[in-house]
Amino acid sequence: MMSIQSTRTTPIRLGTRRSALAQAQSGHVAAALEKISGRTVELVPITSEGDTNRASLSEIGGQGIFATRLREALLAGECDFLVHSLKDLPTAIPEGLVIAATPVREDARDVAITRGGTPLHELRSGSKVGTGSPRRIAQVRRRAPHAEVVDIRGNVDSRLQRVASGELDAVILAAAGLSRLGSDSPLRREELGLAEWPTAPGQGSLAVETRTDAPEELLSALAELDDEATRLAVTVERAVLEGLDAGCQAPMAAHAVVDGDEIRVRTVVYATDGTRRIGLDVTEALNGEYIRRNGSGNGADAAGGADPMHAAREIGLSVAHRLLEQGAADLVSREHSSS
Repeated sequence: MMSIQSTRTTPIRLGTRRSALAQAQSGHVAAALEKISGRTVELVPITSEGDTNRASLSEIGGQGIFATRLREALLAGECDFLVHSLKDLPTAIPEGLVIAATPVREDARDVAITRGGTPLHELRSGSKVGTGSPRRIAQVRRRAPHAEVVDIRGNVDSRLQRVASGELDAVILAAAGLSRLGSDSPLRREELGLAEWPTAPGQGSLAVETRTDAPEELLSALAELDDEATRLAVTVERAVLEGLDAGCQAPMAAHAVVDGDEIRVRTVVYATDGTRRIGLDVTEALNGEYIRRNGSGNGADAAGGADPMHAAREIGLSVAHRLLEQGAADLVSREHSSS
């Protein structure tokens, strides 16, 4: 058994994808954890299927493509914890793992990047708009029906370059990704408001994952990264996704915001071609005293559901049920029926 002294001098290993964005967001978490723990955090680069398979996300499926290899490494002891983009994470958490923290969420919006600043809905007929997300494809087809959607993959820099070179007229990117990379591109950006352009469940949020049997010292340090309002909001959003029985690449959007003792949830399910949509905008009461008394304090997913996160999940599942009652099942491609 390691002595307390040797444990404190041993670096904490953070498993991360090799992409610039993954390393940037992992670096932010690593720096914060070093301040909390007083220990060095080293990045352990891991190659995921999503980094090597260049096929369209709509073809290979988004369900865990960026997470599976990282989780295997975590369970095998190759690293001590992971940092994921929450929107890429399947709703089911594997046995033996736990989301130990969801740090404060960054900008959850999408942005349209163009050369001249022309708003998306004003792009000329035949303009080429790049995105690999079925949700964004459906949204572009609604916002700019005369544009041509180009299914693309690649890192942020390569996507920006395709606009700068004139190959594409616009690309749709997550605002948080641009912020974490510190992109200072001369290209113009149009922030797409969440009311009319809601984004993926968990977008803008990170998930810090570790093993359930991790040392208490590590669990406690990671818990200090947790933001309760973010965790409540993303728990609702991901429960909507879970309730719809849809993979991460399903053409749906959900965004929740905690305001005092209430939580507002906007969610939309899209037909792939953008011709139809079913949406809900609901505000549900949260028992503020219950949340304060039973808050997520330790930052970990508590067993037994005796905390506000259980209530948040129930709200999300209820919203999903209402969407299905309104016909969302006709729009969402269920993974088990297409396998």
